[in-house]
Amino acid sequence: MRGWWERGRALGAAHPQVVDIGIALLVQAAMTMPFVVPRPPDQEPATWPAYGLTTLTVIPLIWRRHAPLAVLTAIIATSALYKLAVEGPGQPLPYTGLVIIYTVAVVSPPWKRLVAGGLLTVAVPVSVWLNTRTARELTFSLFVFAAAYVFGRLTDARQREHRIEAERAAARERARIAREMHDILSHAVSLMIVQAEAGPVAVRTAPERAEAAFDAISATGRDAMVQLRRMLGVLREADEPDRAPRTPQPGLAGLPELLDRIRASGLEVAYVSAGAVRPLPEATGASVFRIVQEALTNVVKHAAARGVSVRLTYGDGAVDIRVLDDGRGPRSGSGGGHGLIGVRERAAAHGGTAVTGPGPDGRGFEVRVHLPVSSAAEVAR
Repeated sequence: MRGWWERGRALGAAHPQVVDIGIALLVQAAMTMPFVVPRPPDQEPATWPAYGLTTLTVIPLIWRRHAPLAVLTAIIATSALYKLAVEGPGQPLPYTGLVIIYTVAVVSPPWKRLVAGGLLTVAVPVSVWLNTRTARELTFSLFVFAAAYVFGRLTDARQREHRIEAERAAARERARIAREMHDILSHAVSLMIVQAEAGPVAVRTAPERAEAAFDAISATGRDAMVQLRRMLGVLREADEPDRAPRTPQPGLAGLPELLDRIRASGLEVAYVSAGAVRPLPEATGASVFRIVQEALTNVVKHAAARGVSVRLTYGDGAVDIRVLDDGRGPRSGSGGGHGLIGVRERAAAHGGTAVTGPGPDGRGFEVRVHLPVSSAAEVAR
C-alpha cells in the first residue's frame, strides 16, 4: 500500500492538472448525492437546471492552483445564483468552498489570503442569512472554513519543510561529490607529476626505472578515469539508471594497490594493521580509503619526505587511522587546504574526529583520525 501511495504522489506531482480534475469529480460526486436521494413529499423535486448550476459551481475547481482568488469569486457567485435562482436541494457541507479555501491557504501569498478572508467574512454571514438565519449554522460554517484554512497552512508549512530538507540534502550531496572529485584528481595528478618529473632523469641514468615511471603514470591515469566515471555515473543515475555504474566505492581492499602506487613514486611506505581485523560498513571502508589517500597525497605534494607510515588500529567499536611522514612538517601559517578539510568532514560524517599537525618531537606531519564503527553483527545485517 505504501508503494502505491508513493507512486500516486509522484504521479500527482508530475501531473497536477489531472489531480485537480480528479478532485473536481469527487466534489461533483459528493454534491450529486442530494439529487439522487429521494426528497420528502413537502419539498420541490430536484431539477436538471438546479443540477446543472451545481456542476457550474464545481467546474472552476479545475483551475484552483492557477487562479485561486478568481476561482473563489466564481464559486461565491455561482453559489449565490444557485441559492437565489433555483429551488434545489441543499448540501450538508460547502464542499467547493472548503476546497478552494484550503487551496488559497496552501498556494497563495499573504495578501491573497487576506483578500480571501475578507470575501468569506462577507459571504458566510450572507449565506447563513439567506438559508436558516441561525447562530448554529453561522458558527458551524465559520468553524469548517477556519479548519480548512488551518489545514492548508499546515500543509504549506510541511511542504516548505520538505523543500528545505531536499535543498539541504542536495547541498550535502554536491559537497560529497566535490570532495570525492578533489580526492581523486588531487591524488592522481600529484602522483603523475612526481613520476613525470622523475622520468627525464631516469631516462638518462636508469632506463628501466623510466619505463616503470611511465607505467605508473599510465596506471594512475586509468585508475583516476575509472573513479571519475563512477562519480559522474552517480550524477547521471536519475536520468540514465540503466547506464549508471553500480561498482562500489574503493574500500579497504583497495589499500594495497594505493600503497603500491605511492611506493612507485619513490616514497618508502610502511603499513601496519593492529587489533582484531573485522569487516567495516561499506561507507566507513570508503572513508578510510579516502582519508589514507588524501594523507598520502599531501605527503607526496608537500612533505618532501623519504618515508611514511600508515597504521590502522581496530579497537572496540572504532577504527583509528594514523599517517605519519618524516618530512619537513607543517608550514608556518598554513591552516590546511581542501584535502585536510575533506578529511575532517569525512570523520565528522561518521561521528568521529580528525587531528592534524606535527609528528612526535615536532618532526614530520601526522594525521590521526578516529572513526566509530558498528558491531560486526550490525555490519553483517
